[in-house]
Amino acid sequence: MTGKLRNMTSLYILKDDKVLLLYRQGSRVVNDKWVGSAGGHFEPEELNDARACVLRELQEELGLTQDDIFELELRYVTLRRCNGEIRQNYYFFAKLRDDIDVNMNSNEGISQWFDLSELDSLEMPFTSRYVIDHYMKIGCKNSDLYGGVADGEKVNFIKMPEF
Repeated sequence: MTGKLRNMTSLYILKDDKVLLLYRQGSRVVNDKWVGSAGGHFEPEELNDARACVLRELQEELGLTQDDIFELELRYVTLRRCNGEIRQNYYFFAKLRDDIDVNMNSNEGISQWFDLSELDSLEMPFTSRYVIDHYMKIGCKNSDLYGGVADGEKVNFIKMPEF
């Protein structure tokens, strides 16, 4: 193991009983899969600020600002070894303000709203699939932060208390 890290964020925007997802196309890391509404790699100045990264990606990919969403919360941090590096993903969830147009376009692929009941049938990256499944069963019922480690078969989540 070389110690190489890849830090990434992902944001899931919710409105009523729907979530905005992106069918990412042309990416080096994730291609032709459904991912969060916006997200991507950290810039060097963001390495200690996942929130700054996700807000930058929100602006770049959807043209939205922090004022267009509310209840932005970091809910999941996952670790996965892949291609000789450790991939750290920071998953945020937020709600879209009522006065914001729901017709979104992204420069990273196709943006589409899905009913929460449809998410099981979508192809997603490995850790994203487990984050969404956990969120739908457990995470949506609280405001806890969860850490998850991928073991090759699943992602094992634990609640991360502050102490």
